Amino acid sequence: MQERTIVGLVERVTLQTPTITKEVIARIDTGATKSSIDTTLATELHLGPILQTRIIKSASGKSTRPILEATLTIAGKKLTAEFTVADRSHMKYTVLIGQNILSKGFLIDPDKKGE
Repeated sequence: MQERTIVGLVERVTLQTPTITKEVIARIDTGATKSSIDTTLATELHLGPILQTRIIKSASGKSTRPILEATLTIAGKKLTAEFTVADRSHMKYTVLIGQNILSKGFLIDPDKKGE
């Protein structure tokens, strides 16, 4: 069986570009198919280019969102993954980690404190 990395419901993640590194607290969401990043944070990190756009279903309804790739480190594992870009300014966490990242060898332990 593949070695699994245990993460909590919130985790400290590091987002990296060739010139910028930023650490943020991310929310782990097993119900989200794709990971998501706040528009302002994506702009601050100069992420891009936009790979495509997709219709995304969320708690607030359906919307068309741009998708881009970002490199991140979570629980000591560095990987590149796709993120939808959305206005998360009204939410507590600027980054949401979804199934597209969690399926790369992570298990969730609600008792683990990742902050």
